[in-house]
Formats: sequence, structure tokens, C-alpha cells
Amino acid sequence: MNTWRNASLAVTAVTLLALTTACGQDKATESPGQNVGNASPAGQAADNYGADSGYGSGTTTETASAKQAGQLAVWDSKKLGKVLTDSEGFTLYRFDKDTASPPRSNCEGDCAKAWPPVPAGNVTAAAGTDGSLVGKVTRADGSQQLTLAGWPMYRFAKDAAPGDALGQGVGGTWFASAPDGKKAALNADGPSGAEPADLAGLSVRKDPKLGDIVVDKRGMTVYRFKKDVAWPMKSACTGACLSKWPVVAPVEKNDVKGVTTKGFVTFDRPDGLKQQAIDCWPIYTFSGDVKPGDTKGQGVGGTWYAVSPQAKLVGASK
Repeated sequence: MNTWRNASLAVTAVTLLALTTACGQDKATESPGQNVGNASPAGQAADNYGADSGYGSGTTTETASAKQAGQLAVWDSKKLGKVLTDSEGFTLYRFDKDTASPPRSNCEGDCAKAWPPVPAGNVTAAAGTDGSLVGKVTRADGSQQLTLAGWPMYRFAKDAAPGDALGQGVGGTWFASAPDGKKAALNADGPSGAEPADLAGLSVRKDPKLGDIVVDKRGMTVYRFKKDVAWPMKSACTGACLSKWPVVAPVEKNDVKGVTTKGFVTFDRPDGLKQQAIDCWPIYTFSGDVKPGDTKGQGVGGTWYAVSPQAKLVGASK
């Protein structure tokens, strides 16, 4: 019994030593009120289905899942371009971890509570759109879910009113749907909004004003938060903050080009999300950036800055 316990303690010590070696370079004093998460090796699966797994106020599984879409419509958003909505004007979303060919939903359990699937019944295509794109897929529980161009459609439980799009960019995997089933944010403003091809999970883009900065696989600018701490690793962006600053989901270490892999670990956040860190700093994108090349998050609040390939804050005063 003692032999087993000693072996277990030895494994734990080795794991802690490895993380300390990776992230102990930038030690900081813990600030009151900040939550501490656990760092684990990069490459673990990420189930980033939302800022948290709960519903918005007053929403239940039964009422959310039973709500029919009715006559679909198109909302012309200044930030996102044309966005698909249900008959009441609520934004419809798609999930990067789903598949369109063949149609398949990979959002179950708690994920489906935060992102209620849109039922396939009683649906009419939006005026002026291609009705042949409207379809359905049978979910694991036997229910049928609306699809558009093969992509399963969802609502976001925290969208409280027509025109809300609080789910945009959450977890780097959830996006408002355009009328043709593409991602609204990347489908806006014509060809310039097209999704970049063959980008690594993290890579470098030369910005005309900021110089070399890190971007994610969609070409979207990556940011750091000055209030975060690298070691012990802590994120000061929680709750509503994550709606504006979605975490960058874990990236395989071999899917990185030109960006430091020092302190390249997955941050297991206290809220259940898994977040990529470089040089032990948690990284994010900005919901206000609607297409590749945008850097609207730069300098926001004097605390948010684009990230250099060495994981430094770009343009921040010390």
C-alpha cells in the first residue's frame, strides 16, 4: 500500500515539476479574487461550447429545445453582414465541430443546454434565399434538427432579445450563420471576408501598423490580457468578459508556424473551458474583429494587446 502511495506521489511531483519548468519563468503574486486553473499538456481535446454551460436567465431545456424556427429571416448586421435568424429575429448559429457532409451534430448534453438545437419542424426558408439549402439531421436522441447547407443550426441561450449575437466567436468555434450556411463573420463584405486557406492553428501575420502578430487558424488576431498572470497561471477574464474575448481553443504543438512553443500548454480554466497558452500566457480573440486582418481589440481598456510571435504584448507600455 505504501509502495503504491509513494509511486503516486512521485508521478504527481514529476508532473508539477514539468509544469513549473515550463511556466515558472514568469512568477507573479496571486491577486485576491482571481481563480486559479490547472495547466495540462497541449493537444488535449477542447469542448469549448460557450462562456459557461448554463442557460441564460429563465431558460429551461424543454422550452428552449421545443421552440420552432418558423419563417426564417435575414438580419443585416453592420458588424457581421447578413445573419440568419428565426421568425422572432433570434440569431442562428453553427458549430465548427459539427460536420455538414454528412450532416452531424457534435453538441450534446451540457453543450445542448447552452446551445439549444433548432427543431427541424415548421421551418420555411428566408425570402430571397435558396430553399434547397434547408434540411434536417437526426440527433443522437432521435430528435430532428434544422440544417442549412448541411450545417446543424442552434440558438444561444444567452441571447435575450432579437438582434443579439452574444454567441459570436465563443470558444473560437461558434459563429452566426449567414443565409448560405457559411460563417457570417467570415462571409461579410464579399471576397475580402473569405476564410483564409491552409493557415496553421497559430501563425504569424505582418500587420502594417503593429508588425508581426499572432493569428489563429481563421486568420483572426490573437490577444493577451494584462491582468492575467502566467504563473501560477490565472485568467482575469471571466463571465461576461468571455463573450467579448473568446478563449483560443487548444492547438496541437505541431500545428504552429513561426510562434514560440515555449510554455505551450493548455490552461484548464475554473469555468471548465480549455484555453491555449503561449509562454504560459492565456490567449484570446476579440468578438469585435469580424474578419481576418482586423485589430480592433488592440489597446482596448489599456489592458488588451495583440501578441508577438515571442508571446509579448505588442505596443503596450510597461
